[in-house]
Amino acid sequence: MLTSLIPILRRAGRAALDIYEGGFTVSHKADCTPVTEADVAVDEIVVSALQKAYPAIPVVSEERVASLAAARGAHRFFLVDPIDGTKEFIRRTGEFTINVGLIEGGEPVAGIVYAPALGRLFLAEPGEAAQELCEKDTRTPLKVRPCADDSDLVALASRFHDSPETRDFLRQHAIESCVTAGSSLKFCVLAAGKADIYPRFGKTMEWDTAAGDAVLRAAGGEVVTLDNAPLAYGKPGYENPDFIASSPQARARCLGASRAADTGP
Repeated sequence: MLTSLIPILRRAGRAALDIYEGGFTVSHKADCTPVTEADVAVDEIVVSALQKAYPAIPVVSEERVASLAAARGAHRFFLVDPIDGTKEFIRRTGEFTINVGLIEGGEPVAGIVYAPALGRLFLAEPGEAAQELCEKDTRTPLKVRPCADDSDLVALASRFHDSPETRDFLRQHAIESCVTAGSSLKFCVLAAGKADIYPRFGKTMEWDTAAGDAVLRAAGGEVVTLDNAPLAYGKPGYENPDFIASSPQARARCLGASRAADTGP
């Protein structure tokens, strides 16, 4: 389903890069988060394409306040973050992404994460393994890496959203190796088997996580809340609780048995 959107996302990525390389102004929304012309330009391209291709499926976009009511009570809807990692965009680290996630029954069942400045595109489709597409559209399957009980875990952390809770989590679980990455690329690093766990404490929104969550789940990973329940979508206000993204083994080592195992027959 989302494969047909890849040319649209690449066109949106070119528009973002034109702004990225040519100069832009930074303003702030009511919640004090930054926004640039690229957020608006990519939103227009991606949301318009989704509405045209799938008119029966509501689209919720970070940049469209009016869209927030569109999916209320809907079984199936899109979540769009036109530029995830605006701070990465502003600081020109290259680690910003365009995110499109498809939600069904509260779960992210498909997603695209596109990092135009890096030329990397990650895809999850229903019933298929997660993949990374190279510029010539060759596809590399993605799979989280297993970690033995006695192996050292490698954690991921946000470059601009460090927190005492994250540092405490790493100390509590004796995780000494930690690397930083921007935007939803952290989910994709996990999906590619380059790290084991990403603990996130602090505010995130569903459009920040849906596409990357879909990619990680399709690669055999998990995204759970601190009480070991799968992160759900379509919540009132679209705000996420704290969560842990990881391989199943890393989650089990840090959080114990999953809720599904605890409540099974």
